Amino acid sequence: MLTWRTLGPLRASAGGRDVTPTAPKVRQVLAVLLARRNSVVPLSVLTAELWSGHPPRSATATVQTYAYQLRKALHGGEDPGPGENGPLATRAHGYVLRVGPGECDAEEFTLCVHQARAALADDDPAGAVVLLDRARLLWDGPPFADVAHGPALHGHTLRLEELHLQAQELRITAGFRLGRHRELVGELKELACAYPLHEWFQGTLIMALERCGRRSEALAVYQRLSAQLRDELGLDPSPGLQRLRQHVLTDAVSTADLDLLPG
Repeated sequence: MLTWRTLGPLRASAGGRDVTPTAPKVRQVLAVLLARRNSVVPLSVLTAELWSGHPPRSATATVQTYAYQLRKALHGGEDPGPGENGPLATRAHGYVLRVGPGECDAEEFTLCVHQARAALADDDPAGAVVLLDRARLLWDGPPFADVAHGPALHGHTLRLEELHLQAQELRITAGFRLGRHRELVGELKELACAYPLHEWFQGTLIMALERCGRRSEALAVYQRLSAQLRDELGLDPSPGLQRLRQHVLTDAVSTADLDLLPG
């Protein structure tokens, strides 16, 4: 069975043996096919990805050569011969990479996040945390980190990185519902540094600090965010964050404040 790793560096394995192609353009073709796995990827999409919308006259023949090289790599370097027995199948105007359930990390990651969101909606934060911890283990960095990105891969990467942010938000929400605010402070400080203008992360850090009895630190986070928003964007904190600040001042912070934060 082939397994595919796309969250971080691109990797293809067959029976525990690495069969990832090494040629950059062949890797790029594989990445696009994985991003649109089990769907036909037209030649036009592959040529636009490989040559930034300005393909040479020989583009079709070149893509066909890359596809042959990819088939060969996935067969352990041997000539795959004719037929459609392998994972890569030729169609009238493109190619399809057949990927089964449980074979691709991005698919598993997406499933875990969606199931965790459903668990939270069913008031099962502990179950959500288990799923989100599993998702976190799958995330090894930006998708296709070692592959050149054209328009198709760029869009795919943005979608998965947004889902990764949502997974972090869901995990923090579940942690708050379980009363783990003290455990979350370090993680939230890291996220607040990585996303200094992300009001949801800043707001949940304020909440966690206040619930740990660190009110002065919580107010300092608010003041720092307020100054950055004003200096960089000419904006004030959202009404929800302003209400959260007032709740910190009056010792009235609760998990209901999560619903006030922009997200």
